[in-house]
Amino acid sequence: MVRINRVYTRTGDKGSTRLAGGQTISKSHIRIEAYGTIDELNAFVGWCATAAGQNSQLTKIHQQLLSIQQELFNLGSQLAVLPEDRRENTPMVTQANIERLEKEMDEMNERLSPLTSFILPGGGEIAARLHIARTICRRAERLLVHMVETGETLDGTEIPYVNRLSDWLFVAARYVAHVLGEAEVLWQP
Repeated sequence: MVRINRVYTRTGDKGSTRLAGGQTISKSHIRIEAYGTIDELNAFVGWCATAAGQNSQLTKIHQQLLSIQQELFNLGSQLAVLPEDRRENTPMVTQANIERLEKEMDEMNERLSPLTSFILPGGGEIAARLHIARTICRRAERLLVHMVETGETLDGTEIPYVNRLSDWLFVAARYVAHVLGEAEVLWQP
């Protein structure tokens, strides 16, 4: 159980922070940028979940978004601990999480018409929020790829999970627009 008695620590006042394993690291380090972006994504997913939770037609999406928030927090924890410092109970995203996202996308896609054009972000308030979350998710994915390219070690589930989640957010935006009867904005080249 985590216990937080005081939010401020003053350890970051000079531009550094500590990983969960105790290592001091610059706040500009790619690992910090990556899990900070995951945190930003989680906040946007929460914004989407809040809106979905206010609409009885979106109960299932609301619950799925709440589950994704938990997984994103697990992913942040996973990135905050170097693999060599990992404990057995360190929360992590798993292959099962990735497969669940795929299953949920397949279920949503069954109700959607095939794409005949690129879609611009929009399609109603909640769909637009989901598109914003999708773009943040893609940024997080690019940062994770950059981590690997610069020699940082990952467990192997991080990039596939974030890649699949960005797809999930795209499909969810389309699905929400469909359920709520809101027109998607098609690209007009």
